[in-house]
Formats: sequence, structure tokens, C-alpha cells
Amino acid sequence: MGQKVALVTGGSRGIGAACVRRLADEGCRVAVNYYRSRERAEALAAQVGGWAVQGDVADPAQVQKMVDNVLDKFCQLDILVCNAGIAQQKLFGDLTDADWRRIFAVNVDGVFHTIRAALPHFIHRKTGRIITVASMWGQVGGSCEAAYSASKAAVIGLTKALAKELGPSGITVNCVSPGVIDTEMNGNLDREALRALAEETPLGRIGRPEDVAAAVGFLCADAAGFITGQVLAPNGGLVI
Repeated sequence: MGQKVALVTGGSRGIGAACVRRLADEGCRVAVNYYRSRERAEALAAQVGGWAVQGDVADPAQVQKMVDNVLDKFCQLDILVCNAGIAQQKLFGDLTDADWRRIFAVNVDGVFHTIRAALPHFIHRKTGRIITVASMWGQVGGSCEAAYSASKAAVIGLTKALAKELGPSGITVNCVSPGVIDTEMNGNLDREALRALAEETPLGRIGRPEDVAAAVGFLCADAAGFITGQVLAPNGGLVI
């Protein structure tokens, strides 16, 4: 088999972009999924010799088309990184039905749609690596982030269940659960808040997207072939 092919959802920026670069550095041809950030995705794809592909992960029809387009383009898919996600900080009592549904539509339904679309190809080939991206708040819960925490806890549960179901087909399913990472998603936090979080972190700093990408890269590597159903948490020790 030639080069491996990877699809990274939400791959145009932040953790997703770092994962794209990491997998490309490791020799993969990478499909960079984006929803609205076309210019960023196409620029990144050009940098790594990959391909930008549009699709809203909350829409099952768009996801199926996206995966079909990747398979038409590359004729195979070896690695799926379900990274696309959104966050929101609100008091629980202020959450609307629309808030709740949109967070779950992207963070949970998006993972479901993407894995479901790619799974027949993986099962047919009896191989594949699926990586989901959760959050430390899915492990311990975050104040004013009830919907986000619940959605990421669902991703962790889905990952573990699928690992048991898909193991006999030679497919590994693992989760990366980042701590506080310096990305646009955390752009609402001011420098003082970030400094305080860094002080609470045993390693004394905020994480970088590359720290998360390194964990994803490991779980995609041949050395991780006997690892499945696990949650790898690059969080600097903030949650132990």
C-alpha cells in the first residue's frame, strides 16, 4: 500500500490545522475539511500537498458527500480525525434549546455522521484508525460549559463503545482529550485568565495545538496498533 490518506474535520485552524500538518509531516495525504473557512483550508492544503473539502459535519448529507469526494479523489481512507467542534460559555439557566441542539449537532452528531459515512470503507478493508477529539471538560465537567461538557462526554462514551464494536474488524478507535489549548476557541479568555490557568497546570503552561497533534499522530502510528478505546489527555496535568 502506498501513502496513507487522512481526513481531518475542522482542519482549517487550531488543533485541526496542527493535526493536518503533523499527519502530512508523517507522510500522509491529508484531506482538510472546512465549513466556512475556505481560504484558510485551501492555503493549508496547498502548504502540505493536501486537498480542501467543504462540509458541515452537522448535516449528514454534506458529510456523506464529503467522504465520497475524498474516496473519489484518493481511492482510499486510512485515518479519520473527528476534530470539528464548537464551544459556548453560558450559565445553565441561560441555555436555550437552540444553544443545546447546535452544540450537540456539531460536537456529537458530527462525529456520528462522519464515522458512519467512512465506516463501510474501513470495514471493507479490515483496517483503519479513528481518532475523536473531546475535552478535559468531557471528563470532569466545566462550570458555565454544561452543554459543551455533556457533548464531549458523549464523544468519549461513543469512542469506547465503537472500539469494542469495531475491534474485530481491525479498526482502532481512540480519543484525544485536550486541556486548555491556545486556540481561537479560547480567544474569549484574557491573558490574565490564561496566566492563572497556566499556574494551575502542573507543567506551568498553556497547551499548544501541536501538543494535541502529537497525541493524534501517535495514535495513528504503527506503534499504536494495539491501542484502542483509550482517552489520551494532553492537558499538562491539569486533570489527573
